[in-house]
Amino acid sequence: MTSSTREPTVDELYARHRRALIDYAAPIVGCRARAEDVVQEAFIRFSGRQTTEGAMTRAPGEGPQAPITHPLPYLYRIVRNLALDWVRRPAAAVEAGDPEAMSRLPAATATPEQTVLQRDQLRVLAEALAELPERTRTAFNMHRLEGRSLREVAEHLGVSVVRAHQLVKDAIRHAAARLDAEDG
Repeated sequence: MTSSTREPTVDELYARHRRALIDYAAPIVGCRARAEDVVQEAFIRFSGRQTTEGAMTRAPGEGPQAPITHPLPYLYRIVRNLALDWVRRPAAAVEAGDPEAMSRLPAATATPEQTVLQRDQLRVLAEALAELPERTRTAFNMHRLEGRSLREVAEHLGVSVVRAHQLVKDAIRHAAARLDAEDG
């Protein structure tokens, strides 16, 4: 075979026809992002059909291992079949990251009553922390709000790790007691 009549490689097919294949799959799956995933999966499957010599062959179970003489229509068939498989999947099999599936879930927003309660609890917590000595409040803020280790808190405050832990624990107990008193 001369270089002018050679079949395109999988990479060349991908580069030339990716957008057209996505446009082909998008109406089937109803989502352009999902269509991109389908086309990528099709190319992965299609690229596995190449022999070490570079000729594309049909997969086992699809007839004799004859070379694929018209790779583009064959690729369109793979994309169509994968897209239809995706549409037929049960709803439970849809990934959590699928935007369409996520849009059908109930919103995770708080009710107005929950919002008022949470704001009130935050107010009580802020007041409780303001009542603490500076060193205890700093230890709590560093460890619980900033995510610093007790060793870092201890070094910053110039105390032992055990003392830093005690300061954080004191702040938590004080805040919990204030929240309990507010609820009761």
